Amino acid sequence: MAINGIANGNANGNGKVWLIVGAKGWIAQQLKGLLESQGEEVHTTTIRMQDREAVMNELERVNPTHVLNAAGCTGRPNVDWCEDNKEETIRSNVMGTLNLTDCCFLKGIHITVYATGCIYQYDEKHTWDGPGYLETDKANFNGSFYSATKAPVEEVMKWYSNALILRLRMPVSDDLHDRNFVTKITKYSHVVDIPNSNTILHDLLPASIIMAANKETGIYNFTNPGAISHNEVLTLFRDIVRPGFSWKNFSMEEQAKVIKAGRSNCKLDTTKLTKKLAEYGYVVPEIHEAYKQCFKRMAAAGVK
Repeated sequence: MAINGIANGNANGNGKVWLIVGAKGWIAQQLKGLLESQGEEVHTTTIRMQDREAVMNELERVNPTHVLNAAGCTGRPNVDWCEDNKEETIRSNVMGTLNLTDCCFLKGIHITVYATGCIYQYDEKHTWDGPGYLETDKANFNGSFYSATKAPVEEVMKWYSNALILRLRMPVSDDLHDRNFVTKITKYSHVVDIPNSNTILHDLLPASIIMAANKETGIYNFTNPGAISHNEVLTLFRDIVRPGFSWKNFSMEEQAKVIKAGRSNCKLDTTKLTKKLAEYGYVVPEIHEAYKQCFKRMAAAGVK
């Protein structure tokens, strides 16, 4: 059994050639380092996914066995950017994602898409302390243009027999990179206190390599099991990483006054994921324990 690591050599060697799309991105860089540390042959590209000729040329040039799509518009500094750049968001998140997946299908190449679980919101059947959303549940959140582009694309892409779709939420790394969910909420003057599913990348990026290497397909909620509130996250951060840190809360109604786009708040069911990873001897820790270990790694590395 392996925890937070590759099990049984499933992702090592065997003639695999990896192509990471979105080479300059935060997650793409982590994937590149992870694969290189395993001795894999890794190529990266910054091609525009919506440029069909460029995509086909790149696939022919590299001749990959596996493509990892870590590209797309998430907006800077956050998804509010997408509200003012709708056409560019569509070209990347809709046209580009589908074009790349289709080109890979025509070439017989497996593709893993690092997608989003921010397509749901709590409702009467899915309350804070109730069941999480399943992969088969219809999206019910369109409060942001970013999320509004993601859900319909997934509905189309799920029919591709070569595609693995991983729904990340509020991803967290072991540093304070500006894309890190923890970095974002520590910089806000106020935060809402709502439980959410989160993706600790230290735990889940290795799992994505295992699944891709074995050519798994379909949709998976790709978060640590369970849900954790913003206050719980910040309390652990204060206790382990930055003693004396403080924050203030405000309501969702107050938050709505200072943001352009709504924010998805939900818990995803990870039963399908944990069962699949168990087949490879891989265990993903529950979110509270995962955060504790993440912050301990931060502290040990001197992050403050």
